[in-house]
Amino acid sequence: MLPASGPPGDGSEHGRLPGQTSGRSKLIVTLKKWHTARVLVPDLGLRELKKQRTRQVMMETSWHLFAERGFEQVTVAEVAREVGVSEATVFNYVSTKEALVFDGMLVYEARLLDAVRARAVGESALEAVTRFLDEGADHAAGDGVGETIAVTARMVTASPTLRARQEEILADRTQALAELLAAETGASATDPSLQAGVHAIKGVQRAVLDGTRRAALAGERGAELGASVRAVLHAAADVVGSGLRDYARRPGTRT
Repeated sequence: MLPASGPPGDGSEHGRLPGQTSGRSKLIVTLKKWHTARVLVPDLGLRELKKQRTRQVMMETSWHLFAERGFEQVTVAEVAREVGVSEATVFNYVSTKEALVFDGMLVYEARLLDAVRARAVGESALEAVTRFLDEGADHAAGDGVGETIAVTARMVTASPTLRARQEEILADRTQALAELLAAETGASATDPSLQAGVHAIKGVQRAVLDGTRRAALAGERGAELGASVRAVLHAAADVVGSGLRDYARRPGTRT
């Protein structure tokens, strides 16, 4: 699973990211690549294009400040000053400070749900999610993506507020998947079988999220990171897909 928040990455020291020689230059290049792939929309009017650009600069700037100093240590007013807008303008684009970090995660979660909704006749929900996440492994191998993931992982881990918001998003999107599958199957969204199945499927996604971050934090980049993402994905999907009845039976003796 890839964007697990806005851009992710870190600096082992406050105020400078690894490999940065001055200011924000290297990170901004990475951020521009990440955001350009996500926000370009054809045939925008001038007003809408200006809004898109303002939003992009706002996300890039806030993420960089959070990565340098920590989420709790940066105020929305500081973000606004850096961007050159008012604090009220920031809140015209996002409803909360946390949304400056998790904009990408929300977009990603919406696309994942769309992949399940649009799956072919005969394709299971697990297969659709696995296919979607497998495509994300190619993204993980992209230039600069591993560093972005590592920075975000450190940022989220260091912030109780961001950790809590991440869990809220995952829980909300799990419920959204339950409601989608309930509508398809005619079951209640609170049916125990449906709930167990949905949580198992989202557990595959969670395993990929955690595994991707661990690999990026361990220094994996490029094709190596993409291969690790794929390995975690298929290991998790195989366990869920084969059923859990015989999984982790306790042995008679322990070594």
